[in-house]
Order: sequence, then structure tokens, then C-alpha cells
Amino acid sequence: MHLPHTNAAHFPVLRLANPEELDAVAIAEVAAGRPLRLEQQLLDRVSLRRREVLELLTDGDPVYGVNTGMGAASEVRLDHIAQSRHQNNLMLGRAVGSSPWLTDPETRAVLAVRLRTFLAGDAGVSEHLCVRLVELLTADMLPAIPRTRIGAAGEIIPLAHLGGALTGSGEFLVNGAAVDAVDVLSAAGMKPYSLGTKEGVALIQGIPVTTALAILRANDARLLAAQAVALTAAEVCLVGASRDPFDPALARADVELGTVLAAIRQLTGVDPHPRTLQSPLSFRVLGAAVAQLLRSIAAVEASVERALNGVTDSPAYLDGRFIGTAGFDGFDLAAALDGLRLSMIHVAETSAARVHRLLDEKFTGLPRQLSGQPGLHAGMVVVHKRTVGVVHELVAAARPSSLGAIETSFGQEDVQSFSSEAAEACCHAATGLRDVLACELLTVIQGVRLSERPLAAVDPRLRTLVGDASELLPAGTDDRAFGKDITVLNDLLASGWGRWVATDGLSMPGR
Repeated sequence: MHLPHTNAAHFPVLRLANPEELDAVAIAEVAAGRPLRLEQQLLDRVSLRRREVLELLTDGDPVYGVNTGMGAASEVRLDHIAQSRHQNNLMLGRAVGSSPWLTDPETRAVLAVRLRTFLAGDAGVSEHLCVRLVELLTADMLPAIPRTRIGAAGEIIPLAHLGGALTGSGEFLVNGAAVDAVDVLSAAGMKPYSLGTKEGVALIQGIPVTTALAILRANDARLLAAQAVALTAAEVCLVGASRDPFDPALARADVELGTVLAAIRQLTGVDPHPRTLQSPLSFRVLGAAVAQLLRSIAAVEASVERALNGVTDSPAYLDGRFIGTAGFDGFDLAAALDGLRLSMIHVAETSAARVHRLLDEKFTGLPRQLSGQPGLHAGMVVVHKRTVGVVHELVAAARPSSLGAIETSFGQEDVQSFSSEAAEACCHAATGLRDVLACELLTVIQGVRLSERPLAAVDPRLRTLVGDASELLPAGTDDRAFGKDITVLNDLLASGWGRWVATDGLSMPGR
């Protein structure tokens, strides 16, 4: 489900009485503009946990990041004067990021996940900090958070930028540009937030950035899966390909494959006299490719659930004591996102191959290269070359982001999962797949315009879907600057074209 940033007025207020109510679905809605409100009973529980934390800290025992330094400096004890400055100071030297920044919806999702983990109580922050995060969301005041070049263990770099916006040392995004936080806070009638005991270290711990981005990437991928199914179904009908490879009976013991094949079969309808007995493999394997994409999406969603409900703070306040953790590592999410990226790249490969097949008049029965006048007009042949370029770019960058640890902090942090980099690479793959699908949609539209019997047997909703896209483009089949068409169709796909296929056809039982 792709959720663009939307006016908050389109959503009812989400009133939170329990942290669990801010689940992955709700976080995606907050990313799209849904407003939040914290109920008093929830704030009271946060306040109670905060008092327990402060009381425990009075015994003077060393607590990482509270009365000690961080990382390799964790053996350094801080005196009371240093402790009073330490929490705000944590947001300074670690804010080493720069543009490109996370988008507005991505940043809203990060704030929502950070809030969710704070409300669970492990971090021991105050209710005032939780309320300030909600105030930022309500006012759409979004910290400038870097999206890449994050080589630390955990997410201290992007989270220091988030915290710096709160405390006034960082920046907020205003119309896409980074503006000094003090000026933005002043214009909103707010003062910089002064972090209390343990609140600074809590802000930069955990994996809220990767968790938030994983939620959005999984939603994007589900929409892309639906669009790939819709386009393949249209192509099967356009060229009169055999429906046999999409018979749900072929999916014995494979729920995901059965779901995809049933969705394609429903869209294609029945053709008792196909033009070809056996279609090229790029047509026949689409069901399996999308089924694997659905499995990869489910793996990311399961990782998100573990991140939202697990212990990711360090030190975490559990059972009346502080426990140092590695909950900020994020390899679970990183590996799942790498898997999702590879699945999307494979779908892009099959899409580019189908575009090429559609240029062959022997297979399609349509004019060569999908040109109304071959020789004078190139048709879709160079559109296919664009898909080749995109797929090459995706494959060249397909190395897993979650591998390649490099020592930092004098060996104290000698492994990283690069989870936020995995999320960024996944975003790049989704953008590339969408571009290839836009080229495929343009090719289908060109084929429909050249066909004597366009999409006769398909589900009427699919015929309407393709027709609506066609109406956005210039009439005719003669050569034109097709790059402009691809831009229009890219925007159409990003806006949710074909979403009903995901809702009606690709919803998994029990999910």
C-alpha cells in the first residue's frame, strides 16, 4: 500500500491509549498525515516509568551514556556538571550527516516509530518528550534527517539530527530546505527542548529510522507487485498468450503463488484459442517472481513487528534495572530489506524482458516494434533500451547492504548492519522497478492502440485501468518524446494506479 503524504484533515485523530495501537498500519497513516493524540492514562504510565528510572539513577552506579561517556569512552565517568550537559551534547558531535534528507512522509514515520518505542517504557524518557514528538507531528515540523552515508553501529547519526532539531542545534525541513531549528521553533512559538537525564542517549538508540522506512518500503513493494500483475495480465490478453501458466492448480502447497496465479487468472479471463501454445519465460515466471516478492514483503513486515515490539533501547530499563543491549544493531531488518530489494530487481528483469518480447511481431501478431510505420517510426524499441539501462543499474548495485562490517570507535563498534543503508538501497530499487513498469505500461498502451481486438477478454476493471492511463498521454502511435510519457506514467504508478489489485487479488490469507 503506497501512502503519499496527505492532508491530515483526511484522517480521524488516532487516540493512543496503548503503545501497541501505534502499529505498522497506523505508522504508515501517520506518515501520510494522520494526527495523533496521547490519552492521559498512557502519559501517566510513561510518567510512572520515568520516576522509577530517575529513582534508580540516584544510587550512583555507572549507567552507559547517562553518567559515562559513549562508545570507546564508556569507561569515562562524568561528574555532575558534565552530566548536566551530556544529554544535549550527544546531539552535536554525532550530527555529521547532510543532504539528501528523508522525505516528509519518511520523517513523519520516523517520528512515529520513535514515539512508539518511547511509549513502551524501556527508554525511561519523560512524558514531556513524548508530547513534544506529537507536537512536531501535529505542526508538521519535520527534522532534517540524512538518508544515507550512515556508517555507525545503530542509527546515531540520523537520530542525532532528529534530537538536534528538538534541542535547537539541528535543522528542520521547510519546503524541502534545511532551516536552523532555533528559527523554526521560534516561529512556531516553541522553545528548544532541554533533554532530561537519559533522554539524550535514549534519542540516539534503537532502530526507528530503519523500522519506519521498512514499513514504507514494504507498502511500496506491495503496490508494485500489484502493478506488475496488472500489466502482465493485460499483456497476456493483448498478445493472446496461453493462460495455462497461470492456473492456480499449479500452486500446490504454495499459498503465495496460488494467490498470485488466481489474481492473474481473474484479470485475464478465458481465451479458448490462444495464439501461442507456449509464451516466453518472462511471461510464465511472473507468477513465481511476484510470489517471491510477496514473501519478501512478509519477511520485512515480520521484522518490523519484532522491531516495534522488541527491546531496542540501550541501556534498557527492564524489571527494575538497566540492561545494556545490542537492540540497535538492526541486522534483522537489514537482511529482510536486502531480500526485498533482490525480489524487486528480479521483477524488474522480467518486466524488461516482456517489453522486449512485445516488440516481436511473430510473438504478438502486432506491428513490428509496436510501430505504426516501421522504418519511419521506431515505436517502443528505444523505450525497451531504457528498461535495459535501469535494470543494469539495479543489478550493478545489488550487493547486500547488510554485509561489509568496518571497525569504528577503536574496535568498540567492530560490526555494523548498515540497516538504514539497506532501506535506502531498497528505496532505489523500488524507484527503478517503478520506472521499468512505467515503460511496460507505455508499451502496453502502444500495443492496445495498434491492436484490432484490444483487451477483449480482460476483467473490465483492468480495461478501464489501462484506458485511464492511455488518456493521460498524447493520442496516436507515431514517434514522440516518449520520455515525457514515461514521466507521466511514473507519477501515475506512484499515485496508486492499480492499488485495487493488491487489495482484491493479492491480500494474503491470515495477513
